[in-house]
Amino acid sequence: MMALRFAGTCSACGRALAAGSQAAYDRQLRTVTCIGCLPADLDLTTPGSGTAGASAQREHDKRATKRENRIRTAHPKLGGLMLALSDEPASTAAWQKGANGEVVVGAALDRLTPQGVQVLHDRRIPGTKANIDHIAVGPRGVFVIDAKKYQGMVRQQVDGVFWMRTEKLMVGSRNQTKLAGGLRWQLGHVETALEATGFAGIPVFGMLCFVDGNWPILSTRFKIEDIEVTWPKAAAKQVASPGTFGLERMQAIHRALALSFPPA
Repeated sequence: MMALRFAGTCSACGRALAAGSQAAYDRQLRTVTCIGCLPADLDLTTPGSGTAGASAQREHDKRATKRENRIRTAHPKLGGLMLALSDEPASTAAWQKGANGEVVVGAALDRLTPQGVQVLHDRRIPGTKANIDHIAVGPRGVFVIDAKKYQGMVRQQVDGVFWMRTEKLMVGSRNQTKLAGGLRWQLGHVETALEATGFAGIPVFGMLCFVDGNWPILSTRFKIEDIEVTWPKAAAKQVASPGTFGLERMQAIHRALALSFPPA
């Protein structure tokens, strides 16, 4: 398997493959084959499902270790005491908080595997420094899920009327509508990968999943700019909801996405 340096044509179906697409390259025949045309039992050492929160946890640990070494070097005798009596910088603690949130959402999705749901955690978007927290393939399609461990009341705020109407995602007193735009960017990469691997037209849904947020009494899920705002239990229910895809179809889509988005 490789990311094509140049555009090519699938040797099996004749479909055009754009540069950067994941495909199988036969060095002897010098041909490329799209993922959708490969035999289902072909061993491609497909990456596993990944570990939820792994890259965020690594970043936290790297920053925490760097801080500890710096303080102990500068204060050989009192460094340990200074570390014990001081809190981590907020910028470092945020990585741990994010990792914990991804673990919670990942566990909720992993519990769906007996139902045939195929899950990927902490996947890198090739060519960028960004990653996708979770991708789940269920009977209805592909779900791209961004875990958020924010505190505060999660609600939809509607301003204006009719054509002047605007919808905002509020968490506490902060406007977090920008989160929907970030997730939509991830959705675009997933849709492009599906198209490049022979799965064009597969429905792709985006979810912002808040782990520690508070919700109004009688709260329900809501959407901001076509992005669903929800919590772990409700997200898992949506992913496993009935659809037209059987197990083999879900496994094939999962395999294509696992190869397109390596573990972060």
